[in-house]
Amino acid sequence: MYDVIGDIHGHAGALRRLLRELGYEQGRNGWRHADRKVAFLGDFVDRGPEIKAVLEIARAMVESGAARAVMGNHEFNAVSFHMPHPTANAGFLRERSYKNIRQYRETVAQLTDAELDEATRWFQTLPMWLDLGELRIVHACWDPDSMNVVERGRERFGGFTDEFFHRACERDEELFDAVEVLLKGKEARLPDGVSFADNDGHERRAVRTRWYADPRQGSGTYRDYAFSFRERERNRIPATPLTKEALEEARPYAADDPPVLFGHYWMPGELEPVPLAANAACLDYSVARGGRLCAYRWNGESTLRADAFVSVPG
Repeated sequence: MYDVIGDIHGHAGALRRLLRELGYEQGRNGWRHADRKVAFLGDFVDRGPEIKAVLEIARAMVESGAARAVMGNHEFNAVSFHMPHPTANAGFLRERSYKNIRQYRETVAQLTDAELDEATRWFQTLPMWLDLGELRIVHACWDPDSMNVVERGRERFGGFTDEFFHRACERDEELFDAVEVLLKGKEARLPDGVSFADNDGHERRAVRTRWYADPRQGSGTYRDYAFSFRERERNRIPATPLTKEALEEARPYAADDPPVLFGHYWMPGELEPVPLAANAACLDYSVARGGRLCAYRWNGESTLRADAFVSVPG
């Protein structure tokens, strides 16, 4: 049975508290439970004060067999930030923009060059999803079409190699779109002429969607289909009816599919964690923004339970 843990972002203190709450004990070879395992949803790095410690705890658990882990977008970004671009002179796959540097600065500040190199090499060994038969694990979105593209890329390039990352960082490559969906979620483009300003004042012409839900249920607007649970943010999104194209592109997660657990979406930390659907739940409750570090204790059930969530303050 698995205890699935959401985005940690360098908060080792919260991780230790959560592991103790879940009944794990720290031993000579790291943290371990007598008869359970952890599944980490990625996003170990960036923002928090103890990134090195988080990596040490998580990697030791994975390598000892006490845990499994998937890659988050922050791990993908870290690899891309350090990987030289194959054609741009003195450039890297991830642009060294102010925004990207600000997002990544705590990781660079807290790890030595050797530790960064070791960490990014480990990140390249992590899968982008886990299909455990009766349970599915992914960082942001379970999308079979995108998974097929990634699998073809892995076969072509021999895994998550440098060549795979080169192609996955090129916007005109199908690998780019597939990785974006799996690690950041699906988006629906707004109709021509419709946009909104996000919290940082940036103009947005697409909304991140509740991909697990059927957009035909409810009001059928972009606002209701958006993956947003903060009223102030939701009110920025136009209540414009979804276009025919947006409805056709939707692939709701089937009601009879196994439970899927994911992170990434910065759920409000003040909310009580609950399933978003009978077989879908987000475990990112904004520990890096003063929220909570959240886990789900899965015991083989096909319908997720509200009393299976366990969380600790960040």
